[in-house]
Amino acid sequence: MAEQHSYEIEKRERIAETPTLRVSVLTLAPGQCVPWHYHNEVTDTFFCLEGPMVVETQGGRSKTELAPGDTYAVPQRKAHYVRGKDGGRCKFLIVQGVGNYDFIPVDLK
Repeated sequence: MAEQHSYEIEKRERIAETPTLRVSVLTLAPGQCVPWHYHNEVTDTFFCLEGPMVVETQGGRSKTELAPGDTYAVPQRKAHYVRGKDGGRCKFLIVQGVGNYDFIPVDLK
């Protein structure tokens, strides 16, 4: 499945992919982020491998900090943003599914 990302990160490793499920490991270098976006069908489930990391969600603008070993899920159609705590480096496994993958950017300026 070809895809284009509108943002740069240190590393993306695809572990597994089917038409309705994706499993990847993403590494964010200091200062990098996964910008505000949502998915129409898939839930993003984060497993922090190196951190700490922060997942922010729209609708109350909550911030959830994850340490290595922690997990957090963002349901479909909920805008979210991912970064290392205090702009630091982080690495996480992400399970995206079940459903067709899309990446819908959200401008929250």
